[in-house]
Amino acid sequence: MIRHIVLFKFKPGHTWADERAIEAERMSADVGAEVEDLLEWRTGRNISERPIAYDFAVIGLVRDADALQRYLLHPFHQKSAALWREISDWVIADLEE
Repeated sequence: MIRHIVLFKFKPGHTWADERAIEAERMSADVGAEVEDLLEWRTGRNISERPIAYDFAVIGLVRDADALQRYLLHPFHQKSAALWREISDWVIADLEE
């Protein structure tokens, strides 16, 4: 199993007041239902006010490296990532479980 974690940090000038952020959040929430390789899917806004904190996270679970690759290439995931790319930078970690 592979736990896929992505942390998003808004680019300067973007906040949760931005309608594009709300749309990216909504679409991210739907990725779990749209991408069949995801065994688990969680999304959420950060509640920490620390300066090093990121603004949003997604956490998924897939069976193996092949499933991770299919998830990454899935058209719905690609569309969601494109929304985030406009308004944020992100970091990822893929952990074997």
